[in-house]
Amino acid sequence: MDIGCGAGRAVSELAGHGVHAVGADPDPRMLAAARKRWPRAEFRQAGAEDLPFADASLDGYRADKVFHLLRKPGRAVQEARRILRPGARIVLVGQDWDAIMIDSDDAKLTRTIVRARADLLAAPRAGRQYRSLLLDGGFDDVTVKVHTSVFTDPAMLSLLTRLTEPARSSGAVGRDQADRWLAEQSRRAATGHLLIALPFFVAAASA
Repeated sequence: MDIGCGAGRAVSELAGHGVHAVGADPDPRMLAAARKRWPRAEFRQAGAEDLPFADASLDGYRADKVFHLLRKPGRAVQEARRILRPGARIVLVGQDWDAIMIDSDDAKLTRTIVRARADLLAAPRAGRQYRSLLLDGGFDDVTVKVHTSVFTDPAMLSLLTRLTEPARSSGAVGRDQADRWLAEQSRRAATGHLLIALPFFVAAASA
């Protein structure tokens, strides 16, 4: 089961490895795109907290960059435990939105922008909570690793804009502050000094 399958790429890749994978996503538009791209694959419209599968019916579960969007990630883990057979594996992958690191001359403003954007998400710190979520959900052999991706490409300025605009709209920072911060990041990008680091948590466990 691929939770939050989106356009279905992971489902197709798993099928290429001989796995019968099922994609689940609550967004009918994404499912329409997935079915168009991968007509032989199986997709279901469902959210992570309520899956259309019988108890102990699946051998694997993956959720990639999904749990930060869930209001009740613990409920999703319980649902995963319900549908997995004994010995089945679960893998959760996702970034910690409250731990994004950005080089800037104004560290205080940077922290304000990052945290303001994180607080607009349902569960921005779900990544660091994976271990506790899995243990509380009844899983065994829980392991957690963190992989930090570092970006210096000017193309990543779009990510910084996506961080800043919600922070400004929420009132956490003013327009002048947002514009000044983005201008600094643009100068950094132009001179090769841009740096963004994103920690991704990878957790795995057995049912």
